[in-house]
Parts: sequence; C-alpha cells; structure tokens
Amino acid sequence: MKLGKTKFILLLIFIATASRLIPHPPNFTPITAIALFSITKLDNKFLATLTPLICLFVSDLFLGFYTINVFVYLSFALISMLGYYIGKINLSSVFFSSLIFFVFSNFGVWILGYPKTIDGLLACYYVAIPFFGFTILGDLIYSFLIKFIYNSLKEKVVSIHSS
Repeated sequence: MKLGKTKFILLLIFIATASRLIPHPPNFTPITAIALFSITKLDNKFLATLTPLICLFVSDLFLGFYTINVFVYLSFALISMLGYYIGKINLSSVFFSSLIFFVFSNFGVWILGYPKTIDGLLACYYVAIPFFGFTILGDLIYSFLIKFIYNSLKEKVVSIHSS
C-alpha cells in the first residue's frame, strides 16, 4: 500500500521537524527547507504557508517560547511567500531565504536587546555574522536533502491516485 502524496510530504516534514529537537549547531535547522518544500509541493498553499509555522510551534513546545519568536515566525511566513514566487528549491531560493531569516530575526534581536541606534543595529548584525554561515549551510543541506529524498522515493512510496 502506498502513501498519498500529502501524507508522504507531511511524513518528511515531521521527520525534519523532529530533527530540530536534536543537538545541532546554532541556526542549522530544517525549517527553511520545510517552508520551501511545502510551498512548492503541497497543492493547498494556505496549508503550505502554515506548515513551517506549525513545525516551529510544535518544536517550540519543547524548546520554549521567547519574544524573538514573533520575528522568527514572520521570517518563515515571508520565506514561504518567496518560495511561492520562485516556485522551486534552488540556490537562489535557499540563499534569499537564509538572507530573509538573517535580516528579520536579527532585526528582532536588535529591537529586543540592543541600543536603538545605528551603532546598536550594526553591532547586532555584526555579531550575528558567524551564525549566518550555519544558517546558509543548514538551509542548503536540508533543502536539497528533503528535495532529493522526495524525488528519489516519490514513485516508490506515493500513490498517484491519492493525495
């Protein structure tokens, strides 16, 4: 018995979400991959946009909720919109997604914890640069891994007649 397309996609997303709960380098998470993957593969674009936010929420039940989460969740809603506009997972969509996360999450860090000056803003982004490397690397690895797994297994696991 094969899985329907939606169930298969949700299974991959569940596995990726669970990986956020294991030890990993800072910002090396699958959420960007989930945002891009779900918006490009799920037919229901509303569900696809909510998927990374639901994944964040579920994993944050275990990791904790912080004021910064508002900026993080917003960045992934924007990443979903970018993924919808670009329509595929490629180097451009992954890089721009990483950049969106970097800009929005660190803007939140500046708002919540740094002096509200240009120097404070620049200092905030400067100290975040090392984390950006982990963000890009994680986004690239997870995005292309989930895309590869889906493309490799979809005909073996997914039933064409069900969704």
